[in-house]
Amino acid sequence: MSPQRQRDASPPRGRRRASHSLDAVLSEAVALLDTSGEQALTFRALAGRLGGGAASIYWYVSSKDELLDRAADHVLADVLAAVQDVGTGDPVDDLRTMALRIFDAIVERPWLGAYFMRNTEVQPNALAIYERLGEQVLRLDLTPRQSFHAVSAVVGFVVGTAADMGQQPPEEVLSGTLGRDEYLARYAAQWRELDPATFPFVHVVVDEFAGHDDAEQFRAGLDLILAGLRLQAGT
Repeated sequence: MSPQRQRDASPPRGRRRASHSLDAVLSEAVALLDTSGEQALTFRALAGRLGGGAASIYWYVSSKDELLDRAADHVLADVLAAVQDVGTGDPVDDLRTMALRIFDAIVERPWLGAYFMRNTEVQPNALAIYERLGEQVLRLDLTPRQSFHAVSAVVGFVVGTAADMGQQPPEEVLSGTLGRDEYLARYAAQWRELDPATFPFVHVVVDEFAGHDDAEQFRAGLDLILAGLRLQAGT
């Protein structure tokens, strides 16, 4: 019997079905992840927020892995709604708009990146977002392999960069001991002391590094990928 069928089966004699809903379980799971991170998300902590025993969570998910996947997809419902209305005459521009909306969602919730499309069997919203991205690529003159690689490149860059940028800042910055610019300046000063014959590239870009904007850096990288896609499609 599948896990879903097991959860839908009648409860053992003497066991009362949980009074909360799957939506409530996932909403509280997301709240815990947002405020305290993945380590704080336990069935006991979640049940405490909902009012009940940890066993009640098993009415809806069979494991913490499934809970994390479903919590991620719960958040992605809003992202899907945000990309559904995207539609212009230019598929690459639409792909860029969608990528930016996904990026913003993951930067806001860094934990989300690890579970984006991890298990589409329980993540219909993630699969629908992937499909919407792919539909833009299908408007281009590409082979199936090129189309697959194009969407994979965009998703990989967006999710990976967003998860990295959404991480907690260094302790010095978090505590207020150093501002972000001061923190970067410290490393830029170290870079400038390096031998330019050994590190010519570092010396060329060090001033850009010292004053760079993370979001601008992401958009520039995304635009490079999409420019390559245009060239491949001959548009």
